[in-house]
Amino acid sequence: MTTMPSAAVPSGGFKWMYLSLQGRATRSNWWLWGVVGLIIANMILGTIAYFIDAALGLQFGVLPIGPLTILASVVLIYPGICVSGKRWHDRNKSAWWILLVYAPMIAQYVFMAIAPDIASIIGIVFLIGAIWTLVECGFLRGTVGDNRFGPDPLGGK
Repeated sequence: MTTMPSAAVPSGGFKWMYLSLQGRATRSNWWLWGVVGLIIANMILGTIAYFIDAALGLQFGVLPIGPLTILASVVLIYPGICVSGKRWHDRNKSAWWILLVYAPMIAQYVFMAIAPDIASIIGIVFLIGAIWTLVECGFLRGTVGDNRFGPDPLGGK
């Protein structure tokens, strides 16, 4: 009989999940605490920051956002890196694979201002990296048994 992996509080706790690159995370942890959890956190923090920016008259740009709105999103980058890094570890790959998404994303923002045509091409590279990450982290099983990043979070099940 197979058991379903639990998406309850991660075995290492929230601090481990969001602030540490050590260990391995299951697919269910990646989806629940990485994707869904961080989207909800970004929506809540972003909304609060948006209204504070608006109340203080700090909004700018095409999208009416301000510095607190941007800061709210930037603050959540590190927890996202930690959750995804642990998921890459479960696949027995280095957390450096996170750069498949972050490097083209940062490059795209840089090139939007100086070379929009190049930014469009980089956007395609970003999309390919995002799809690859989605498949690797979201759908493929982690390494069965222990690997160089730690014990199997599913206990070999």
